[in-house]
Amino acid sequence: MSVGRRVLVAGGGGFIGGHLARHLLAQGHEVTVADVKPLEEWYQALDGADNLVLDLERPEACEQAADGVDVIYNLACNMGGMGFITANRALCMNSVLINTNLLKVARDAAVEQYFYASSACVYPDYRQQDAEVTALKESDAYPAMPEDGYGWEKLFSERMCRHYLEDFGMDTRVFRFHNVYGPYGTWDGGREKAPAAICRKVIEAQENGSYEVEVWGDGLQTRSFMYVDDCITGIDLLMQSDCQDPLNLGRSEFVTINELVDTVADIAGVEVKRRHNLSAPQGVRGRNSDNTEILEKLGWEPQIDLRTGLEATYEWIKEQYERRKAGDSVVQ
Repeated sequence: MSVGRRVLVAGGGGFIGGHLARHLLAQGHEVTVADVKPLEEWYQALDGADNLVLDLERPEACEQAADGVDVIYNLACNMGGMGFITANRALCMNSVLINTNLLKVARDAAVEQYFYASSACVYPDYRQQDAEVTALKESDAYPAMPEDGYGWEKLFSERMCRHYLEDFGMDTRVFRFHNVYGPYGTWDGGREKAPAAICRKVIEAQENGSYEVEVWGDGLQTRSFMYVDDCITGIDLLMQSDCQDPLNLGRSEFVTINELVDTVADIAGVEVKRRHNLSAPQGVRGRNSDNTEILEKLGWEPQIDLRTGLEATYEWIKEQYERRKAGDSVVQ
């Protein structure tokens, strides 16, 4: 984008949205951030942005948030780790209201570009039943059988973007995020994803002297994890491109959850025992990103290796943990 555009980051009080809003401000854009959470619960409430506390499931809130903007980034949704999305399918589905309302507002206001943050959860379970996973291509989303609740919401919202492009000529862009992690994200309370949860558990295991970490499942399930800086770079490149089809955005490197635990423990400089909880939510058996299309269309793929990203993430979560222990108020 040319410098000085007026942009809305919907869901900017959350993890990825907060990083994106900071990046757009640094680029010289005029940034409005909207999120349903109270301002004190935002991970990054940024000076220089117009920070609005709004329920974007309501049409009038979307109209207020998008007033006068040139570009909309929609990262707003109800989501969390596997424990949260399996227990809150209806709540996750409600997020279709956000994307529908924002698309209607964007069409009526002739917004120049519209970005939608989708997820690898759109991919069918029947393609993800083996830990020795075959990397998921964009075309693998159909025939559809996505993650129940959250995955269906994401796939439906992708289709909405497609039809607004086809029917109204809106310039819509879609990325399917694969397990984004990093600082300034949820790390406790039930919505955290695996990298943050494991970092916290290793810290807790040292604190309580058990040196034991609970792992959901047998730990042999495989995933790819992408550091948040790569996510922001990818969004930038997509918005500068002419690609209007959904693309994967994730690392092609994948690991088992057991290996994830071992990496975090090594960063912490300790050895931990793994206690496997086979009754806990585990999600699909294996998931990885096929990056053929993003390389062809953007000439780039996520670059930051897991160890490097986890080092920064662990240190930030450790700092937050110590601050909470000392009685400080922290967003978790």
